[in-house]
Formats: sequence, C-alpha cells, structure tokens
Amino acid sequence: MSFVLIIFLVALSGIFSGLTLGFFSLNKDDLKRKAELGDKQAQKVYAIRENGNLLLCTLLIGNVAVNSTLSIFLGSLTSGFAAGLIATALIVIFGEIVPQASFSRHALVLGAKLSGLVKLFIIILLPICWPIAWTLNKMLGEEIPTVYSRKEIIKLVEHQEDLFQSEIDADEEKIVKGALSFSNRKVKDVMTPKEKMYCISSTQKLTQDIVKKIYATGHSRIPIYDKSPNKIIGMLYVKDLVGQAVGRKNAGQIARQNAFLVNEDRSLDDVLNAFKAKRNHLFIVTNSKPEVTGIITIEDILEEIIGGEIVDEFDELKIHKA
Repeated sequence: MSFVLIIFLVALSGIFSGLTLGFFSLNKDDLKRKAELGDKQAQKVYAIRENGNLLLCTLLIGNVAVNSTLSIFLGSLTSGFAAGLIATALIVIFGEIVPQASFSRHALVLGAKLSGLVKLFIIILLPICWPIAWTLNKMLGEEIPTVYSRKEIIKLVEHQEDLFQSEIDADEEKIVKGALSFSNRKVKDVMTPKEKMYCISSTQKLTQDIVKKIYATGHSRIPIYDKSPNKIIGMLYVKDLVGQAVGRKNAGQIARQNAFLVNEDRSLDDVLNAFKAKRNHLFIVTNSKPEVTGIITIEDILEEIIGGEIVDEFDELKIHKA
C-alpha cells in the first residue's frame, strides 16, 4: 500500500511539473489561432491556458503540495536523511526530468488529454489560487502578445516550407515573401528606365512601318509625347490601331489623354493603391525636377509579389509567332 502511494505521488508530481512546462511553452496567440481554425486539441488547451496566472498558481501549488506530502510520507517510513535522499531522487528524476522532457515534445497532445484533470485541480484549488491569480493580473497586467516583424514572418514561412509535413509549397512561399517585402521597395527599383522606353511623338504619322515597330515592341500601351519625351501627354493603346487607316492619322489623334505621373521615390504598395484608384495599368515615372525617368506598370508590381514574369496578351502573341 505504501509503495502504491509513493508511485501515485511521484506520478502526480510529474504531471504537475510536466504540465507547467508544457502549457507555458505553448504560445497563447498560436493556441488561439489554432483553436479558431478548428483544432480540437488547441481548443481544449486554450480554454485553460487563457487565464495564465490561475493556471500557473494551480500547477505550482499542486506540485509543492504533492512534493511536500511525498517527503513527509517517506520520512514516516525511514530515517530523515534517507527519506530526503529518496524523495529528492524520485522527485528530480521521475517528477521533473522525465515528465518535462516528455511534455516539452508533446505539449499540445498531452495537455489536451489531461485538460479535464487540470480543470478538476483548478476547481479544487480555486479558493487558494484565485486571490493570488487576481493579484498577479492586477500587478502584472495581461500577457504581452507576440508580434512578428516582416522579416520574422518571412523566416517562419521559409522554415515551414522546408518541413516535410508543411502544406506550404515553394510557389506559395515565393508569393508570401514577395507580398511582405515589396512595400519596402520604391518605384525606381522596378520601373523600366527612360533609356528602354519606347515612345513616339504626338505628330508622328502612323505609317505602316511605324505600326509594325509598335507591334514589334510587344507593348500594349505606348507613351505619346509632345515635342519632348519629358512631356508625356497621353497613351496609345495598341488595340486602338485595329481598323485605323494606316498613314492617315498621327499618334496624337488616336492616343487617350490619360497619362498619369508618379514620383520615382514612392513605395510600391502606395503605387499599387494608386493603380487601383485610377483603374489604370501604366504610370509615367518622374523625378523631383520633374523629368521623365521611366514607366511602371501594374505588372511590374505584381511580378515583384509573385517573384516571376507576367506575360500579357501581346507578349503571348509574340511567343506564338516566334
């Protein structure tokens, strides 16, 4: 009978010790997120972990009570020194090391399985623990939530993608990383520079050779300037050339007067919002003087997000013809 009681007390000590480490090694915000996503184990554990100070008091007071009872009981069976030595060995090995090693690896699973037992301990020790927990809540306040920086989230996604069990694939990782990092980049980092722009004068006659050159660029929109490339006045939509009498009109007569300007130092997320607000796909990029320094399209920004090239309908046409 005495041996059974010793085993029971050591096991109970191990449960208290393991649960203390296990429950508080689980991030409260992570548990809440998993619980909201329908994880049954997380729901059971979060219901207990939510009131951290009450849980902590319950587990610690329960552990101290069990360990003290074990020492007193062993003392009644043998000499004081022997009882202390045996109690210390049992508590350290089977009441601390072994259970904490187990709970640290399987905290969520074991915590969920023992959640009913923990609730029972909370009810039993509530008259003692609730005043202490209430005092701690008033003195220390709520637990500080976990806030991740962009770089930390990117690292987390990279780590998750590398795991065999992960649901995240390489393409999803690339998109998430692009979405989180593109706002730190500026227009001038991704724009097509002025030297690579293809634009034509508003007075340029749309001869057969000019139309062929326009189609050959593969662009769906061509900037139109007045006198100087630094004075963009509109956009020629290549699709508007269909059905036009070649050579009878100049570019300015067909161009749409919707050339929007954007400063090269604006952030990409700001410009993406501007694209959505203006319902336009191409902006003329200028510097502070202001001089035209290039063009940026919504495709340029989306390519930064997805980490790959987007082929529009004209690019596709060129590929099929090649």
